[in-house]
Amino acid sequence: MVEELGQIFADSGVVVVSHYEGLTVAEMTAFRTMVREAGGAVRVAKNRLAKIALKGHPAEAMGETLTGMTVFAYSEDPVAAAKAVEEFAKGNQKLKVLGGAMGETVLDPAGVKAVAAMPSREELIASVVACLGAPASNIAGAIGAPASNIAGILATLEEREAA
Repeated sequence: MVEELGQIFADSGVVVVSHYEGLTVAEMTAFRTMVREAGGAVRVAKNRLAKIALKGHPAEAMGETLTGMTVFAYSEDPVAAAKAVEEFAKGNQKLKVLGGAMGETVLDPAGVKAVAAMPSREELIASVVACLGAPASNIAGAIGAPASNIAGILATLEEREAA
């Protein structure tokens, strides 16, 4: 169990720690599903074992947030799990974000919220592709523009001569 948790802390782009006290089984299932659909996973573990697993890891200070009934949401994508947790927490007041870790950086609840506000990997890829495609469409528009301008001028001259 400790090895598995250590692997989660080492390999994940982001780990979010939350209190889940008071969540029903149906709510917890909905939470797990939401995180899974975002590309992450949810793990419930004893705090003592998680603190042992954190020893020697760069985010060892995250162990201070491990009190009470805690749940870990994690993903390889540095923002996927944080977005899913924040989204679920908006609709369910029983889930309280305690903090987390993003690589070597330990996050407080405000830090998790800031990470959740960042664009996801897919959104970044889409914006890069759009930036790469924009010059090509601008060139095509610039090449086509003079021809349409000349056609418009000729049409105007023909109308003047006809009148």
